[in-house]
Amino acid sequence: MRPCASCWIILLACGVTFPAEPEPTDPLATAETKALYRNLCEVTQKGILLAHQDTLAYGVGWKAGANDFDSDVHRVCGRFPAVFGWDLGHIGTPANIDGVPFENMKVWIARGYARGGVNTISWHARVPGSIESSWTRKKVVVRLLPGGDLHQTWQTKLDEVAVFLADLKGPGGEPVPVIFRPFHEHNGSWFWWGAEWCTPDEYKQIWRFTIDYLRKTRGLHNIITCYSPDRFKSAEEYLERYPGDDVVDILGHDNYGDLRSSDTKEQARRALETVVALAEERNKLAAFTETGVGQGERNANWWTDILLDVVNASPQTRKLAWVLVWRNADRRQNYAPFPGAATVEDFKAFEADPFTLFLEDLPPMYK
Repeated sequence: MRPCASCWIILLACGVTFPAEPEPTDPLATAETKALYRNLCEVTQKGILLAHQDTLAYGVGWKAGANDFDSDVHRVCGRFPAVFGWDLGHIGTPANIDGVPFENMKVWIARGYARGGVNTISWHARVPGSIESSWTRKKVVVRLLPGGDLHQTWQTKLDEVAVFLADLKGPGGEPVPVIFRPFHEHNGSWFWWGAEWCTPDEYKQIWRFTIDYLRKTRGLHNIITCYSPDRFKSAEEYLERYPGDDVVDILGHDNYGDLRSSDTKEQARRALETVVALAEERNKLAAFTETGVGQGERNANWWTDILLDVVNASPQTRKLAWVLVWRNADRRQNYAPFPGAATVEDFKAFEADPFTLFLEDLPPMYK
């Protein structure tokens, strides 16, 4: 907590200093975007926000219309996730990589914001100028950089992203702040921006070009940026492709493998503590940006025995801003509970824990 005004006077007179309030890297960030970043910093002192991918768009056995506001999470416990996850894969077509219409997504993002929730956006980008997927394993990044044969094509694709982000408006016409998480899990090699397919310098260049283009060329100032490697062995590996303190707002981490059993959850805890420590050194936020175990793989008490135990394990892990579980596509692929799932009762215990925060627990996040 920050000292009260009278305490400030005493402490300053004694020569005590405090780190500056964390600020987003964009000096022109909108008032709502700055408020979201600061309030995320404050909320982390109380607990961790639950996030769920595509939670408003569909669930197990149902699909929403643009006017609906529903979620498997809400159907199970009567409350909504605090953070809504979305993806821009297949931008430029009517629906995203998971079949979510982009026009509907705009509506849900705006409605989530109006209710005081937080929106985070990943991007499973196709190879620009083609329909080759994110999982294409070849050297693409170098071709997107200035001087590359796909550089103009990449700018055109970024223009489509910019139009989408500019269309996100709140009740007063203000731009809706979003947490943008491009080029994720880059230390693996399953995506075309992965470690085997570009050098650390090329990765840093494409990240910086992308963010600079959206902010400086397209004039978008409602973006909070998030960097999110997959599993790593050291702080040095985590930072190997880090594009710089001036373009990254949040240090994240994606980790599915270490959450599959109690035998590996200590590895997850240690990794998250490293991420938090690196974020604190830079006066930035940290988050658990993707995790989860599919319905057929997790035990009935996964939410409390593994996930909650990991994020609530130490003073460091308790500083994470949110934890995002992946989408509920169907009965085979689902990461959040749904009515009838074996984990329902354990999830209710997870939700009831004072450390976990849902939409209804949030203070005003944009003031």
